[in-house]
Amino acid sequence: MQQLPVVVQTILKDYIALFHERLPNTLEGFYIQGSIALNAYVNDSSDIDFIAIINRRLSGEEVEVLAEIHSIIASNYQKPEMDGVYVLWEDIGKLEADDNIYPFYNDGKLSYGAYFNSITWWILKTNGISILGPEPTALRFEVEPQLLVSYVHENMNTYWAQRIQRIESSLGQLLHLSAEEIDFEIEWLILGLLRQYYTLKEHNVLSKLGAGEYGLLHLPEEWHQIIKEAINVRKGAGIEFFTSDEQRIEMALRFSKYIISYCNSSLIQKRIV
Repeated sequence: MQQLPVVVQTILKDYIALFHERLPNTLEGFYIQGSIALNAYVNDSSDIDFIAIINRRLSGEEVEVLAEIHSIIASNYQKPEMDGVYVLWEDIGKLEADDNIYPFYNDGKLSYGAYFNSITWWILKTNGISILGPEPTALRFEVEPQLLVSYVHENMNTYWAQRIQRIESSLGQLLHLSAEEIDFEIEWLILGLLRQYYTLKEHNVLSKLGAGEYGLLHLPEEWHQIIKEAINVRKGAGIEFFTSDEQRIEMALRFSKYIISYCNSSLIQKRIV
């Protein structure tokens, strides 16, 4: 098993100890997925993406205790943030679920929802790290590559296409955001879509940084400037490739439309034929 970053080890040790103290005899499995599992942890950018296995549905009072556990950990450790879902053993690998029965922690708060998809389970099965419980390869579920590709294709043409439309419709407001907020949009849009591109092309999953490097190797040079911009934002490198925010947002939008169009016309159509 790969070595976890020291800060991640420290946070998880405190979290699991606190969980066992506040909700004893409940947590039976804990797995890392996401960028850490993909060996692409970046200080101050990566989250601790997790899937926690509990042995029963939690009561309302117990969910409040769970929220307190996360609040304590978040107050003790500003970065990296925890981000994950609480499921039963029989929920592992599910692609359809009741949106109201799964507690998940994200962006500093505990909510309910179906906080998983084909990508979640694919990373868990192929690269997941067991902190508590059997190794992921021993878990009894599979994710077919076809299901992974179908999910990503639909996601690209719904969530990502709609996000591009929202950015275009509020471009004037976007230009008044802080440099850090614009950085976030650039990184999220460019590297997020490149992950989709990689999955549709290779039928596998890659980290954001890995997808950025893959894009530099496989996409026309005219897009390299905006890809490098997104990579450097992700790394916190502080290197500027554009003379204005307006210029880099415009390039990001053009690239986003290009990559969706390319995937739909070249990758998906070829796969169908």
